[in-house]
Amino acid sequence: MTTRSLASSPTRPPSTVGLITAFLLVVAAQICSGAYYGKLISKLSELHHGVSGEVYAVDARTLFIKDFTYDGEGPAAFFYAGNSKGPGNSGFRVRDEHGTTNVLKRYRKKDITLTLPDGKTLNNIKWFSVWCDEFSVNFGDVKIPRGFDYPKPQKLKSLSGIHGVSSEPVVIVDAQTLLIPSFSYDGEAPDAKFWVGTGPTPSSQGIRIPDENGKEQPLRRYDRKTIVLTLPSDLTVHQFGHFGVWCEAFAVDFGHVKIPQGLNVPPSLKMLGVSPQSKLNCEVLDDGLAFEVRWAVAGDSIVVQLVAKLDAEQYMAFGLSADTEKSTMIGGDVTVAWVNKQTLQGYAVDYFLDAKSQCSGRRGSCPDERILENTNSVRLLNAAMVNGYSIVTYQRPLRASDELDRPILTNRSQAVIWAIGPLNERQEVSFHSRYLKTDRFIEFSRPPVWNCPMPDQEQTSAYGETESGTQVVQVVNAGQRPPRLPATPAPASTSDAWEIPPIQCNEPDDGVFYAQMGPTGGKHGYPAITGHVGWGICWYINGLLIPEINVIRGKRYTFVVEGGSDPEIPARYHPFYITDDPIGGYQHKTADEKAKVKIFAGVRRQRGKVIPTGTGRLCNWVHDQNQPEADDFVSFGAYQRTLTLECDHGEPGIVEWTPDENTPDTVYYQCFTHRYLGWKINVLDSCDVSNEPSSAASEKHEVYVEPAKGRQDQPTDQDLEYGASVAVASKITNGQLH
Repeated sequence: MTTRSLASSPTRPPSTVGLITAFLLVVAAQICSGAYYGKLISKLSELHHGVSGEVYAVDARTLFIKDFTYDGEGPAAFFYAGNSKGPGNSGFRVRDEHGTTNVLKRYRKKDITLTLPDGKTLNNIKWFSVWCDEFSVNFGDVKIPRGFDYPKPQKLKSLSGIHGVSSEPVVIVDAQTLLIPSFSYDGEAPDAKFWVGTGPTPSSQGIRIPDENGKEQPLRRYDRKTIVLTLPSDLTVHQFGHFGVWCEAFAVDFGHVKIPQGLNVPPSLKMLGVSPQSKLNCEVLDDGLAFEVRWAVAGDSIVVQLVAKLDAEQYMAFGLSADTEKSTMIGGDVTVAWVNKQTLQGYAVDYFLDAKSQCSGRRGSCPDERILENTNSVRLLNAAMVNGYSIVTYQRPLRASDELDRPILTNRSQAVIWAIGPLNERQEVSFHSRYLKTDRFIEFSRPPVWNCPMPDQEQTSAYGETESGTQVVQVVNAGQRPPRLPATPAPASTSDAWEIPPIQCNEPDDGVFYAQMGPTGGKHGYPAITGHVGWGICWYINGLLIPEINVIRGKRYTFVVEGGSDPEIPARYHPFYITDDPIGGYQHKTADEKAKVKIFAGVRRQRGKVIPTGTGRLCNWVHDQNQPEADDFVSFGAYQRTLTLECDHGEPGIVEWTPDENTPDTVYYQCFTHRYLGWKINVLDSCDVSNEPSSAASEKHEVYVEPAKGRQDQPTDQDLEYGASVAVASKITNGQLH
């Protein structure tokens, strides 16, 4: 079959470019460029006709020959491999880079990629050769060492962190491709990105990874979705020590996994000069509905993608005829797939076609599991709706897993069947409205051929949108990257901010402040007070959400810090420090940024490094989940009564500070490891406040006051009162402070 023009088919959506690429990455691992070719086996022995080149193992069945040279003068030379002691006629031919077994022509320092025949791997061959059939002469060869450890995908640990970040074990598919199965994230942070960097833990010096659609925008919500990510430009996993989800504007690690050094993974095929489209199979099943099947054999399984322009509540079915020599429905083994247009949920279900009727009991066209338990052999990988197209990607074994399955043959073609029709009220197949009416054969293990129309190409911007706003995959030439936007939180509305009473310069009497963590208070709290979006937590000082603190020059102040002490858990590690920087997060600043800020307390300097000292056990003010959310409260006083302080075991930290004549009039209490968690300290020459302090810093309460009863939109006088200085009895005594 030949590739047809676009004019003869319905217009394909531009966005399918990205989905084709993502599908391909799952099974064949490709994109970008670089100088990594896999694991070197050896140089070809240079015996005759100028044969030379370096042979690399790409994976179990793929060889890459760097700078292959052959003068083309041999009478009948072919690529050969075998399991005998040395090269000989007992071996078998290996297809050339074009997928043919024609006599080899002249090569001059050409990079080529070869694939071993089905059933052959580097585990069961002992040599690869340029072999002359006619005269039984070895022109040049390499020996495959016994037990050779060829590159293969490597499984890492699972993602697990805050904001609901989780996954099954992350897979390094190849040097530039990551597969994250069953990925979840609540989508509630303002600036979360997929992230890689050097060293074992994330920092602001890392690099953004575009999402599965090629975008670098803040991540949306994910619910157990399997996604494929590609490292940008010519970057490879060998350059990095970790991968995860990072909140860039606030320098927060939401969860990461370590990437071991020296991973023996395949190179991406684009690094070997192979075009992604050339490694993916595609056939048109029904031109009128743009129904296409795309596939790639991956080890002992096959990954299939079905694409069609379907109406609501329609399914598309594709699979194997019971008779390999003709296309017959009865006895067929098919996958029924669809996408719910309202929920965008995708489905791929293993079916056995017992009869041309709806499933009734165990007879008819039934899901395998309606007939026999635990027989669903199909695994949904991904699903999407793009410009009205239903796109479902799934995986199934090549072999028959049970008596209801048919095997996918890897040594010849076989008959296939397909149908499109309505789903019934049980979300099962009704009688098809369109179906295959002739015999149709597919050789699933053939060298990849793209026999479908190529999707329309539209000019894309750096962030993957056409001029008309249509979302498409990002198109970036090798070596080019989109401009990097600064990592700053989005501005927030400052209207309807809660009034947080400042801590006056004459309180507390003993000059002791308790610094703990707590929630940002919804739209009335941190964002409305500061004008910046928060990422979920901020400092509480003496029980108040980021109050302004008034201090006097020449007086010593003590901050009892309970923001966390374990740097191995960044989301629970918030060293306290005082600085002239309104942003905070000193640890993640560049050298130039660090040179522009001053630190007045909470650190020590050691061998040119700034080490935080304001660390101690973690105490969190926790909102009662049985109470309304923060946005429903008209005052902080009312919301404050829903909070309870929960502390880890351990001791608090101590930061002492005496502002002097060189201290600016305004400084800030901040978190050393995260941006935008603190607020202002006003430094005064004298204290002229005549009002009595609201309470003393050493006043002790085991638990905060009971939640206020009544409606939140009608606060009582009590709702508007605040406990400005609240401590917990388990804290240290005044005697320990001096």
